[in-house]
Amino acid sequence: MHQPDYRDASGVMQMPWVFLHTIKDYYDMPWMLSRHEGLKATFNITPPLIEQIELYYNEPQNHDRFLKIWLDDPSTLSEIDHQWIIKICKSTPYDTMVAPLPTYKALYDKEHYNNEELRDLEMLFMLSWCGVYLRSHNALIDTLIKKGCHFNQEDKQLLLYELVVFIKKLFPYYSQLHKEGRISISTTPLNHPILPLLMDMNNATRANQSTNIPKQHMPLQEDARLQIERAQTLFLDTFGFECEGFWPAEGAVDEQSVALLKECAIEWIATDEAILFKSLGDSERAELYSPYMYKGMCMGFRDHALSDLIGFTYRFWDASKAAEHFVNSLAPINSENSDATVFVILDGENAWEFFPNNAFDFFDALYTKLANTPWCKSVHMDDVAKLPAKPLERLAPGSWIHGEFNTWVGHSEKTRGWELIYLTKRDFMHHEENLDDETKAKIIEHFLASECSDWFWWYGDDHFTEFGQEFDTLFRSHLIAIYDLMHISPPSDLFKPIIENRSSQNFHLQPQSPISPNINGIHDSFFEWIGCGVVDESKLFSTMDRVRGPVRKIYYGQDEDNIYFAFDADMKALFKSDTFHITIDPIALHVSLKCNDCREKNYKQMHKGIEIEVSSDKWLEIRISKKTIDVNIIQCRFEFEEKELVVQTLPGFGELELDLSTDYSENWFV
Repeated sequence: MHQPDYRDASGVMQMPWVFLHTIKDYYDMPWMLSRHEGLKATFNITPPLIEQIELYYNEPQNHDRFLKIWLDDPSTLSEIDHQWIIKICKSTPYDTMVAPLPTYKALYDKEHYNNEELRDLEMLFMLSWCGVYLRSHNALIDTLIKKGCHFNQEDKQLLLYELVVFIKKLFPYYSQLHKEGRISISTTPLNHPILPLLMDMNNATRANQSTNIPKQHMPLQEDARLQIERAQTLFLDTFGFECEGFWPAEGAVDEQSVALLKECAIEWIATDEAILFKSLGDSERAELYSPYMYKGMCMGFRDHALSDLIGFTYRFWDASKAAEHFVNSLAPINSENSDATVFVILDGENAWEFFPNNAFDFFDALYTKLANTPWCKSVHMDDVAKLPAKPLERLAPGSWIHGEFNTWVGHSEKTRGWELIYLTKRDFMHHEENLDDETKAKIIEHFLASECSDWFWWYGDDHFTEFGQEFDTLFRSHLIAIYDLMHISPPSDLFKPIIENRSSQNFHLQPQSPISPNINGIHDSFFEWIGCGVVDESKLFSTMDRVRGPVRKIYYGQDEDNIYFAFDADMKALFKSDTFHITIDPIALHVSLKCNDCREKNYKQMHKGIEIEVSSDKWLEIRISKKTIDVNIIQCRFEFEEKELVVQTLPGFGELELDLSTDYSENWFV
């Protein structure tokens, strides 16, 4: 459970995601577990999340820019605030959160709003973020959802009051479940920093030799220790007991940072399987399904594929089918080793808005299935720390993303962020002796906040958010505040945006003209696919990440008779898959092709009267006949499956929608 620190230098949160996920996810996740007797789980709650949630206990509108504007009467808003709150209210996932509320759906597509419509939009946005627990246990929220429209200012005030009362129950609920032995609770260094980079930037090149790092980097080991110790203090103050375990931010580890965690009395940590595989030599067999002991530190290594099934794949599946599939995926592990410990670790908030009903149906089916599977027992990490562990002699540096650090350093924007931290740190060191203790304490807080991994996540071209410029401004504001506290004019570079002005077009280009390529598995000519649509999977993911899978880009388009797709991929990795699934709705077309058949030139198959042609060589190409498709709008999805595990779902953002009636005439010019 994590959110970055959205507070600016004045302490006011500039974005509302902490509040929204608190009312939707942070209570619902342990509550869903608690409904099933005997099940256990571990919840990692980061310090920035704790600190920001506690700001909502009293007069939350004074601590959150969005809530202040949301609470105001729409007639009093400035044009800037008016447009910004519309942007926020349209940021909700459409299919799973907007569409289930009919009035919200009707308002969503409007360009302009009068005051009454905007108030309705604001209220429906907030109600859409109320989780299953609130909807099923809170009478006011149930009444407001049924009301649906014509809300007034009093409705806003009543709703906000009710939500604040609810938020105050959150941490006592976790403490109660921990006391009952149902959950273990862990945390992360204070501002969610990448400790290995903080302590030694050379770890980035140790993990990947081609990574570019700042030339003038410097070790920030004192900051690293503060990040750990302050997180431990906050955890004790919040939950009333000492923290035993950490999820290092982004699963990022190296030998030096783990030694520091152990020195600070941390007993267990968890990270990704990629780290284990890199840590063991070629002659050593990587037994993933066991805890390991590295120099007195118990370590769990997550099964990336199983974790990704929950985080990315099952949202498209029927809940019962998904639960059955997950347990069936565990069965071979159990048959090979009845004492296996499987680590399933994933994002605690960002996946669920893409599931129907905030994933309640899925978790209810999964937990029911697990509770009734006699050979499967759930344990939390405090239990795991007491189990026999295999020795680990060496620990490779890396993170949960490809076992590398390129998500946080390497791209020019990411590297620029680090350079500005180092510049500010050097200037602080030059003037430190002239500053009083109170000022130095405030400066240290800003340094620790600037070291958060989230700023670097959004820099570069590997992730996208519509709020990238807001993140950029927040990051630089911490460094500017340090100069202001020193009464020194900040360098002009701190006022220049680091992030480029880019949009979702970076990863999804819509088709511009008809195409009619040959289906032979070879990219014969640039002109064959000119004007096609492109989805760049390598740049797609925003709030989540995963093993990308073999496909890098999807090309697509159509002519009068056919729909065409091409998949630019690591073909060797692609053909490790057993099955390729094509799903097209609303015509309920589901085709499963054996990947070996796709190797044939011009392999053809008829399915429900629709001709499908596939060919592969340098890339995978598909032609689907339109002749018997009797709808104009279709949604397409693709899956590659290996040994009954889905290794990639495409497109990563959900479904690829095509309007079969378009002739692209709006793009013609002479």
